[in-house]
Amino acid sequence: MKCVDDFRLRLGNQDLVPIVVGGMGVDISTTELALETARLGGIGHISDAMVPTVSDRHIKTRYIKDKLKHYKFNVESNDKSVVQFDLGMLAEATRWHVGRTMTAKRGDGMVFINCMEKLTMNAPRETLKVRLTAALDAGIDGITLAAGLHLGSFALIEDHPRFRDAKLGIIVSSLRALQLFLRKSARTGRLPDYVVVEGPLAGGHLGFGMDWAQYNLATIIAEIRTWMTSEQIDIPLIAAGGIFTGTDATRFLESGSAAVQVATRFTVSVECGLPDDVKQEYFKTSEENIEVNQISPTGYPMRMLKNSPGIGSGIRPNCEAYGYILDSNGHCAYIDAYFRELATHPGKKFTVQDKTCLCTHMRNFDIWTCGHYTYRLKDTSLKNANNEYQLLTAEHIFNDYRYSRDEKIALPAAINPA
Repeated sequence: MKCVDDFRLRLGNQDLVPIVVGGMGVDISTTELALETARLGGIGHISDAMVPTVSDRHIKTRYIKDKLKHYKFNVESNDKSVVQFDLGMLAEATRWHVGRTMTAKRGDGMVFINCMEKLTMNAPRETLKVRLTAALDAGIDGITLAAGLHLGSFALIEDHPRFRDAKLGIIVSSLRALQLFLRKSARTGRLPDYVVVEGPLAGGHLGFGMDWAQYNLATIIAEIRTWMTSEQIDIPLIAAGGIFTGTDATRFLESGSAAVQVATRFTVSVECGLPDDVKQEYFKTSEENIEVNQISPTGYPMRMLKNSPGIGSGIRPNCEAYGYILDSNGHCAYIDAYFRELATHPGKKFTVQDKTCLCTHMRNFDIWTCGHYTYRLKDTSLKNANNEYQLLTAEHIFNDYRYSRDEKIALPAAINPA
């Protein structure tokens, strides 16, 4: 039987190991994780989710404190239309995040940025253009448009000098989504360099309704491939969602996918940005503790661990500090839910069960989004004497995907806890 290393992903004039590590925000797909993936010859993603917050965390900037100070007068109001991002600050933070990553890049692989287009930030078009442009300015190898595909994204950057140089890709979960994007972006004269086809077993936000279990990744890819062949369109398809072993990956490569995108197994890597105690929660979880719910204010279903601390929290909306989910009218579904409960429980503590303050809880690593097979992570590692699972290096996980056969998962060498 073949393994992943028997295949290569061709992008432009570059041959890559056909393994893409997905862009998990906020700062879960870290610079360090992306750099390791690129060093090993694959494609690593950083995420542009809440980049000003990431900058504050790593180099002690004051973007969030300054924004909160500026809009503090509005914290008790349910009208957030006044809350705006400083576009210069946003560009500066993005250039720092991308620039430090690209400066440190080594190896034959590539580093892309996952652009979460559902971060509408009270000015969807303007903030998206700044984020895309700043990433290109800072030398990113490629941009993956994800989380709420904006059909006009290519047009926002078509005048940038790197528009035809950088690799540009999109994530879709259906043939229809791909067709709509290609139709809308046709006037730019540029096709995507790759298309990530994300199935229903992926982590985080899903491109399906609550009927997600009725869909199948292989079927979706086959439908897209058939249509592209009939239209004489040649774009590499990258399979994503529920690809847990090297054998899983090889099956997709043998059936015509150009590469696979994986993420769940890297959540418990040393290089992943999740706190170590949260990584242990991922290791320990059961299949019964994983759910797809509708608490995200974006309107998309989201897969997570049921014991995520952010579920059912009743914190005041932190839009003045964050506000990444605000639409063009300064609206977010959590604001509605919060003020509804506040009116019902005046002067009392309360919870908000149907929505969550996604910005705050993602920033604090309190919404434990996950892939369908997260419950299998315990089978990829060993327990130490202290009853905790060993964290794995990104290199170990990458190479297990790359070289494993026959459904096997390579376990790490046993070590003693420090």
